[in-house]
Amino acid sequence: MADIGRILRTVRHLRYPQMVYQVAYRMHKPVYQQLNAPEGKRGDFYSDWTAKPTSLLKSGRFVFLNLEGPADWNFVDNGMLWAYNMNYMDWLHQKDISDEEQVQWIEKFINELPNCKIALDPYPIALRCINWVKVLVRNKSISLSQRQEIEDNLWSQVKLLERKLEYHLLGNHLLEDAYALFIPSVYFLDDKMMMFSRRLLCRELQEQILNDGCHYEQSPMYQCVLLDRLLDCYNIALANAGFVDNDTMGVLKTCSESMLSWLQTIIYRDGSIPMMNDSAKGIAPTPQELFDYGHRLGLKWTSAQLSDSGYRKMQAKRLEAVVDIGNITATYQPGHSHADTFNYELRVDEKPFIVDTGITTYNKNDRRQYERSTTAHNTVTVDGRDSSEVWGGFRVGRRAKVKVQADETGFAKAVHDGFGKDCLHERSFRLEDNSFVVEDHIGGDHKAVNYIHFESGLEPSVKGKVVDCGNVEIRIEGADKIEIKDNFVASEYNRLRQSKFLAVSFKDSMKYSINVLR
Repeated sequence: MADIGRILRTVRHLRYPQMVYQVAYRMHKPVYQQLNAPEGKRGDFYSDWTAKPTSLLKSGRFVFLNLEGPADWNFVDNGMLWAYNMNYMDWLHQKDISDEEQVQWIEKFINELPNCKIALDPYPIALRCINWVKVLVRNKSISLSQRQEIEDNLWSQVKLLERKLEYHLLGNHLLEDAYALFIPSVYFLDDKMMMFSRRLLCRELQEQILNDGCHYEQSPMYQCVLLDRLLDCYNIALANAGFVDNDTMGVLKTCSESMLSWLQTIIYRDGSIPMMNDSAKGIAPTPQELFDYGHRLGLKWTSAQLSDSGYRKMQAKRLEAVVDIGNITATYQPGHSHADTFNYELRVDEKPFIVDTGITTYNKNDRRQYERSTTAHNTVTVDGRDSSEVWGGFRVGRRAKVKVQADETGFAKAVHDGFGKDCLHERSFRLEDNSFVVEDHIGGDHKAVNYIHFESGLEPSVKGKVVDCGNVEIRIEGADKIEIKDNFVASEYNRLRQSKFLAVSFKDSMKYSINVLR
């Protein structure tokens, strides 16, 4: 019965199309059909795009997510996300690949496609189609016969994607699908596909980009991933402005500048992103690469006023904090959300000090469950419970609902009901010149634990109610027990680093201040 209740608490948030298409795609699976590409002129890009990380090694093997594997489209021993990365073919645009190699790998894929089991899933199709269009536009070594073969196969994949759009998932998957229809529609200058793709793309952008410019799944990493391909859309639209209508151009431009504004506001002084929700290094282009891309396209933006995303940035001379006082905004697609209400990260002298423990995997295992749990974040559990009911790798049942009580420069206060209506958790954050102060209050008679995760390499020690961290100390009030425990943190997939964390037990209320001493 507990499992049934959890499922009901999860599916009640789904939208009607998700449920319909979950059933429809199980009953009927569209199949690949070899088609001829439209004849005629081809579209171009206005500017260069961002280069992709080196994944194809000189040996002919591949590295994704810090794991090495063979050149096999069906290889799943490193997990499905690794296999998907292989089939995206982003690596066609790594810096050290030649024009000839690009063509060889595409022809290899075409020849082996009949035996590919993963390649024709909609998400790999979407990303691969964008990558192939870029090759067709820029590669000078493609013969006429090769171009025809690649274009026919590309068009066939795009038309299959059109029949497999991820309405059963929605969220970033459907947005990526829209990108992948729009870019080929401009490349082939196909009016019918353009009309459909522009409607889908504009609708999803207006749905998914929040008022402050954050993508509604609230992952800084996915912000960069989705912004990169949005800039690709604006890039090809700029070069074909006579084909793309003014309204679509306006939506692409406005959303690009809005996302750039949010990204500029949320990053740390060293240019890196917070590791909130599903975020890791080495997956998306860096913020600086995206800013450079935006400038090449003539875009202009300023800092954003953070609001709907729930994130707030607090800065002093030696301290930087990003705090989370938001709800899960992608209510029907919370797959990249964590049970991290009132989580935060803190940097001292531009170096990580208090950190999110990060993510290492998308595999549905104990590590994934831990990395999404409240215990893995700098916030509070009550009676051993998570603030939101994360489960199944990408699902969320019961959700914390947040009410913001104060929202000022250097100060934020909010309350959430994730532990029940009779057990509200109220938290405030205050940033001063050399201190960061966190106060918590738990309603009712409950056992609470406050978790504080240190960056790898720090060696805190407890002296009474004070935790010594070298030139930083943490003064704690209201604690029943303070423990230092061993743990692991991550900033990349499949790479764990030893670390320490504080587990501070309390009832009712507690307060701690993180103070820079010298």
